[in-house]
Amino acid sequence: MNSVEGLVTQIQGLSSTASDVLSLHNVLKQADDSLHAESTRLLPFLDQLDPSKHSLGYLYFLEACTAGPVTTESASSFVLIIARFISSCAAEQIRLAPDKFISVCKRLKDQVLFLEEPLRAVAPMLAAIRKLQSSTENLTTLHPEFLLLCLLAKCYKTGLSILEEDIFEVDQPRDLYLYCYYGGMICIGKKYFRKALELLHNVVTAPMSTINAIAVEAYKKYILVSLIHHGQLSTSLPKYASTVAQRNLKSFCQPYVELANSYTNGKIADLEAYVQANMEKFGSDNNLGLVKQVVSSIYKRNIQRLTQTYLTLSLQDIANTVQLNSPKEAEMHVLQMIQDGEIYATINQKDGMVRFLEDPEQYKTCEMIERVDSSIQRLMTLSKKLTVLDELMSSDPMYLGKVGRERQRFDFDDFDSVPQRFNI
Repeated sequence: MNSVEGLVTQIQGLSSTASDVLSLHNVLKQADDSLHAESTRLLPFLDQLDPSKHSLGYLYFLEACTAGPVTTESASSFVLIIARFISSCAAEQIRLAPDKFISVCKRLKDQVLFLEEPLRAVAPMLAAIRKLQSSTENLTTLHPEFLLLCLLAKCYKTGLSILEEDIFEVDQPRDLYLYCYYGGMICIGKKYFRKALELLHNVVTAPMSTINAIAVEAYKKYILVSLIHHGQLSTSLPKYASTVAQRNLKSFCQPYVELANSYTNGKIADLEAYVQANMEKFGSDNNLGLVKQVVSSIYKRNIQRLTQTYLTLSLQDIANTVQLNSPKEAEMHVLQMIQDGEIYATINQKDGMVRFLEDPEQYKTCEMIERVDSSIQRLMTLSKKLTVLDELMSSDPMYLGKVGRERQRFDFDDFDSVPQRFNI
């Protein structure tokens, strides 16, 4: 143990300046194997280190301590230790060993799930993301872990706080898939279907060389949310989706594609019969709740169609046309749709007549002008970033080399000549 005690002394003496911390990092990398060998006896040494001053050394010790098997007693104590460390550690120090920090944070997630208490790790994981990020535009490996914890703890509002940030930098494709997939599920939980569609769309259209399970599950939910929000499903993916996704995704999601076809026909009895016949499949995919919302939405969709044809209509006529059981049920659907802003109408309680109205929004209020201006500013920022990325890519040697190799496979008469300065 003398070597460990000596390492603690070095950590205490080499954590004051940036140059000292760099020297300490080299020492810790060399001592990493011996720390893991002594992992069962390291815990008492954490008391000799200050996580706010000796963050890098504390991180190496903590990562080695938590590498062993988890018990209920050890998990509960380590959750507190890791949460305290994340809260007080110095970001500039832990960024020198991001893999170690990520490993410790993932073990925090594993331990709270082992204890079946995901809520305990939500706030620490959000703090960990902020300390690991170089900017809010950077997607870290911890983003999907945080969103998963929010899902399991049903802290949807907390998860939304991070989904509102624009992401431009992604290190690992899998992180993007999971971030958008879990983010889509959080938005579904809050019934923010438009944002959910955007995130799930990002998963199914992201570059991929082979079909992955995340994209398949995302496409199932994408189909269901499309039906709920738009009342229809596009027959094909956009051209910028990968060839693999365009060719294979539908075959992996056939029951959902057939559900969309049944929905489009507008026959409620047929839709309900199809759902009943495939209930076990939808249940095993954990999508039965969404499927039930799809069935419920077809009534709303049919009521919306009536607004395009009639100016006034009785609740009885609405119930008969939409195949609801009673005028009272029709009234409840209409009132909910008015409240959600899906239609504009008034109900005369005396004679049971519904009068459909035009959208009252004139798009000239101060609030609306601010929203439009905010959208314009965001688009301008995005345009500038895309221009910078385009310039970087067009001068990237690896990209230019690949373009040159691809062009050799075709007749050069079909293409512009390659600029000589690229030396391809």
